[in-house]
Amino acid sequence: MKVTVDVSANDLKDILRFSGEKKGGAGISKLVRAGLMLGRRRELSDEVLAGRFRVCFPDWESSRRREREGSR
Repeated sequence: MKVTVDVSANDLKDILRFSGEKKGGAGISKLVRAGLMLGRRRELSDEVLAGRFRVCFPDWESSRRREREGSR
């Protein structure tokens, strides 16, 4: 989807510098994707810290238990 945005010349220079892109559209797109990824990571970490998201690795837990028992 195409979107029109107003960006100052100074901001565009920074966008190109931080994104490493040579063209404004590509730079803005890259920074938007990076910002969205950070937001998604923040949401996930908030869920984990609040205890609403748990991951269980039963195979890992059983193999770890076997390793501990074998080292005795």
